[in-house]
Parts: sequence; structure tokens; C-alpha cells
Amino acid sequence: MKLNWILPIGLFLLSTGLFAQDKTTNAKNSTYEFVKITHLDATPVQSQGYTGTCWSFSALSFFESELIRKGVKNPAPLSEMFVARKAYEAKAENYIRMDGKTNFGEGGAFHDIPFVISNYGIVPASVYSGLVGGAEQYDHSEFFSVMEGAMNGLLKYVENSKGKGLSNNWKASINGILDAYMGKEVTEFKLDSVLYTPVSYAQSLNLNMHDYVSLTSFTNHKMYSECQLAIQDNWLGGKSYNVGLNDLVTVAEYALSKGYTLAWGADVSEKGFSFKNGIAIVPEDPSSIEISGKDNKNFSDAGADKSSNAFLTPMNELKITPELRQQGYDNKTTTDDHGMHITGLYKDQKGTRYFLVKNSWGTGNYPEGYLFVSENYFKYKTINIYLHKEGIPKEIKEKIKL
Repeated sequence: MKLNWILPIGLFLLSTGLFAQDKTTNAKNSTYEFVKITHLDATPVQSQGYTGTCWSFSALSFFESELIRKGVKNPAPLSEMFVARKAYEAKAENYIRMDGKTNFGEGGAFHDIPFVISNYGIVPASVYSGLVGGAEQYDHSEFFSVMEGAMNGLLKYVENSKGKGLSNNWKASINGILDAYMGKEVTEFKLDSVLYTPVSYAQSLNLNMHDYVSLTSFTNHKMYSECQLAIQDNWLGGKSYNVGLNDLVTVAEYALSKGYTLAWGADVSEKGFSFKNGIAIVPEDPSSIEISGKDNKNFSDAGADKSSNAFLTPMNELKITPELRQQGYDNKTTTDDHGMHITGLYKDQKGTRYFLVKNSWGTGNYPEGYLFVSENYFKYKTINIYLHKEGIPKEIKEKIKL
């Protein structure tokens, strides 16, 4: 599927016609009937193209919904590529300091966004698109190969330099690559006749980065305490609160009922995750799903073709327990693949609950870039959720001493 990147200047898709109806479904020939419980506003669906920057797209979509919640009627979409660029700069420095014994990749975590905004600011997407040379969609394949080669070349040089070390020019050389593939960094800009820097623009948004927290649920960490998720893309070592599985679901549903959306990190490599069919489920019999083709390495498109009656007709799902969830995490069948944005809660005709999830793979599927994720899939394959701390029920706040 061709994934066109769209810069939505002045256009806001707060509720599509599809979701304005009393009942909706996930695919044109589906018998699923989803009834709205809660539906919150979001800015337009975009496409990350062929990049590993889902973490930036999903988290900034989340923060745009936060601006809407705070009363901003038409928030300017924020620049995912400004965040990605500043994160690359910080990751490069960290990679050198750690002698390459840490992750340097396209991926990131939700913690990266408050890190960038707090330290470097933010700009609107209209000011910094990250597209160069007339490109209309993102493709970081060559770009990352060059970046990775430069970083490993620097480490090899240090290893063979006999103590000479690096010159003061290496950061400038990395910034030269970023300039070539993403465009020169923005240091000041005008918006509505007001002159901003990235820092002053971030301040004008009135978002307190200390108000946002990450929650997870794994039994290898002490329950109701802070932990560091052992995932490659958590290069900053960001902390999450570890809560019980039922509490994780309770937080997500409570937050939505109170007007708070959530950023969602999850495994999307499962048979039951089908963006093209607009649904993610955990069927009791996964062999009922036929797969042709394969996902790309960044899970940045609609992925492999999957067909099953389970995507079109409600069926019984596998019962998810904390033990089953932990088993998947421990044996690496649950992997940290993708960041998305949860904006609503629905139920089907059997009463099963589904989270409405905004993706960053374009709008080529029936729910126009969204999909319905069953509560069981959420229980099984969530890595973490990221939300405003006021979206957490009081009793769970007390458990984690927040």
C-alpha cells in the first residue's frame, strides 16, 4: 500500500463520519458492530512512511490530543521529525560515550518526547517537515544506513586511534548527515506573526512534561513500583510504574472515560493484528488465520496480508492471564514493535470491549487509519501506556505512590 505523508495545515479530523455513526465496523464486509462507549478527539492520521519513527508520531499525536483536551480548538500538528532529529543527536552522543554498548537505531520510546521538548523545544510540522529534495513521503532506509555507518566508523576509529581519541568535529559531521536527509535545523520561526524559537514555542503550548507517566505490567518487576523496561529502544532508561494486569486495563478505560487519551506501545507482529482489516484480536485458534507476505522491519506499513473469518465475525478469544502475558515477554514472542495512540473505547454486539487506536500507517484501511483492538489483545501484547497522571484512578495512584 502506498503511504502518502500528508501535512495537514489547518485541517483537523476530530471525528470522521465513520465514527460519528451510532454503529461502525472494521471492514466493509465485516459483521462486527462496534458501539461507542467513549470517543475522544485527535488530529488527522498521518503516515510515518518507511521509517522507524512510530514512537514520535504516536506520542506527538497524543500530545496534540492533550492540547485539544486543554481547550485548544485547532492545535497545529507538531513536528515528528524535529523530535526524531534531536533524539538522533542525543542518541549519537550516548552511543559514543557507551562505546557502542547501547542501542542506536531508528526506534525510540515515549520518554524521548518529553526529553526532547524539555531540552530542545518543539516546532510545528509546517515549520520542519523533515522532507527534502521534493520527497512526498518518508523513507529513512538510506538515511539510517549512512547514520549507522558513521557511528560505527567513529567507534572503529577510536578503537584504532591508540588513545588519540575523537576530534571536535564528529558532532558536526553527524549534523551534516541530519541536514542532508532531514533538512537544516530550525532555530527560529514566525507563526501568526509571532517570532518563536523551538524552546519558546514549547513554552507557549503550556504542557508540563512532568505530568506524564508510563505504566506497564510484568511480573519480573516488583509490583506497584518503578521499573526500567528492558527494551532496546528505551535508550534513555525511562522509568515505568509496574501495575497489575487488571489495573493496567482499568487505568486505560478510566482515563478514556475522563477525557484522557493514551499513547500505546505494543507488539504488532501477531497473527491477530491486522491493520488492513482494522482489528487486533487473540483468537482461540490462531491457525484459522492465513498469512501471505511479510511485515517490513519497522512495521511501518500495513504489513503482511492476513485473512480469517475471525477478522469479520466476532469469535471466542484466548483468555489472557498475567502468567501467559509474562511467558510471551520472557520467551520473546512478545516484542516491542510499535507505538500508537488510543483515542476511544467501543464494544461489539457480544459485549467485548475494544480500544479505538489511531495508527501512523496512512488511511488506506476501512476505519481510515484506525483499528479496533480487543481488550484481550491489549492485555496480552501491551508493552506500556503513557498518559497524564490525572488519568489514573485515585486508588491506583495510591498503590504506586504517585
